[in-house]
Amino acid sequence: MRPVTEAELAEAVAGASGPLAIRGGGTRTVGAVEGEVLETSGLSGVVLYEPAALTLVVRAGTPLAGVEALLAGERQRLGFEPPDLRALLGRGGESTIGGVAAANASGPRRVQAGAARDALIGVRFVTGRGEVVKNGGRVMKNVTGYDLVKLVAGSHGVLGVLTEVSFKLQAMPEAEATLILEGLDDVAGLAALRRALGSPFDLSGAARVGGRSLIRVEGMAGSLAYRTGRLRALLPGDMRVAEGEASAVLWREVRDVSALAGRPGDLWRLALVPTVAAEVAAAMGGEAVFDLGGGLVWLLLPPGQGDALRAVIAGRGQAALIRGAGASPFAPGAAEVAALSSGLKAAFDPRGILNRGLI
Repeated sequence: MRPVTEAELAEAVAGASGPLAIRGGGTRTVGAVEGEVLETSGLSGVVLYEPAALTLVVRAGTPLAGVEALLAGERQRLGFEPPDLRALLGRGGESTIGGVAAANASGPRRVQAGAARDALIGVRFVTGRGEVVKNGGRVMKNVTGYDLVKLVAGSHGVLGVLTEVSFKLQAMPEAEATLILEGLDDVAGLAALRRALGSPFDLSGAARVGGRSLIRVEGMAGSLAYRTGRLRALLPGDMRVAEGEASAVLWREVRDVSALAGRPGDLWRLALVPTVAAEVAAAMGGEAVFDLGGGLVWLLLPPGQGDALRAVIAGRGQAALIRGAGASPFAPGAAEVAALSSGLKAAFDPRGILNRGLI
């Protein structure tokens, strides 16, 4: 099914006799989902774009590439830096803006600008009952009751099918630069990232990949020169600076986890206490890409290591299998969290027809 209006989509959901597999562009699909495919790509187009107000309202099936091109024409962007994980996950297709919101897809700039859910200011979606729900608004200052905007962001379609999303935007900076620290092991390299993040110099990226620690700053050219100079004095190790497009290339690779793309094995996404990231990676012996100063770790392991990994990180973080047998975007949580998730699912999708199998 490929409805082209919100009313058609609501009718399709209300009349469904079995489970529905919600699909935008199919680029972020993780895990086995049961049911007839319900595509949202027919719900496409910009509803409202006000560059002066840094506000965008767009239908959920609109291609992400088109949204980014539109914003670039006004030197604006989605501040949370949505990643392109097609190579990493072995997917084709074209990413949609609704899929970005549904997956809370966020990149390295999350340390400064927050995640996709933090930029999302309004949504329209269809529940498992076929009811249309609107929450939030089209301006940054908006007071509503329950914050369903934050709830559906990252829910991967299990609570409702997004039809429209509203984002606050960010102006593109004048310049960017990346400090590249070499000659440090993971322990020292991640400690340097944490030290930089704790400084007053407003980082927009802090990652470690391929034995190098990367620190990004953005803004006015004069400010960049001052901040990179201060950071060079603050941090240990051999150091060089990449500017402009050379810097941007480095962060596209971090954003898309390119170092682990096309590699065999199970791919895990770990949300950790940053101070234990190096220890966890060393204990498991896999290849790692560290982002957010060590708070996010992409870890490539041989199949069948899930129990050992969860034992290592117990009490210090969560692990979700992103690529491999039994992959799911939702990491197992405490019983109380599971009960809350089940209750929300029952409230929004009492028949359990939306993306059945993910939770």
